[in-house]
Amino acid sequence: MLQSAIAAAPQIFSPPYRSVLWKVLGLTVGLLALAWIGVDRLIESWIAVPYPWLATLLSWLTGVGLFFGLAFFVAPVSSLVAGFFLDELALCAERESDPHGPAGRPLPAGQAVWLAMKFAAVSVLVNLVALTLLLVPGVNVVAFLAANSYLLGREYFELAALRYRPLEEVRAMRRRHALYLFVAGLPIAAFVSVPIVNLLTPLFGAAYMVRVHKRLSRALPAGAGAPSGSGRG
Repeated sequence: MLQSAIAAAPQIFSPPYRSVLWKVLGLTVGLLALAWIGVDRLIESWIAVPYPWLATLLSWLTGVGLFFGLAFFVAPVSSLVAGFFLDELALCAERESDPHGPAGRPLPAGQAVWLAMKFAAVSVLVNLVALTLLLVPGVNVVAFLAANSYLLGREYFELAALRYRPLEEVRAMRRRHALYLFVAGLPIAAFVSVPIVNLLTPLFGAAYMVRVHKRLSRALPAGAGAPSGSGRG
């Protein structure tokens, strides 16, 4: 598990991943900038005060509020954007981690879009929980890491496994290794907890869980559905 995380981290900046990295960062920053401009213009159109100094103060407070508000959406937006490149990310990880092994099959377009939206929704949920738990001393850090480990570990493992297995088999495998996958989610939780670095979470998560899936597949008994590259049928 630790070896998989250590091997996945530098792959984020490897040449095959780098092109996806710039796409994700560029689209994420672009969407956040458009949201900033749109919300700022909307608020300005609703604020009408008779004193210039008050208008300046309100404009400054609006800017600070937008900064912290959009910071909350960095991880969900990057997850949504990266979701449309998850197959590309997974294929790069498969080639690097097992050059001679079978490659997974790309997910159908509809399923890829659904996964992207689900990734974003999970990210929003986790961040909402984190904001709530910030008010509970002694619980916040542990609960945040636990929630992220469970949710993000589960989502990224599903991405990696669905390229080789039908959904029912993926769910059975996930239940069989529930504790292992919970612990395996901790490195992803650590990634998503660091501002700015959390922009890279989808790239790390994909590279990491491809390796975790391959490791668990090798541990399966003969005939229990090891990856064959034949896909989901």
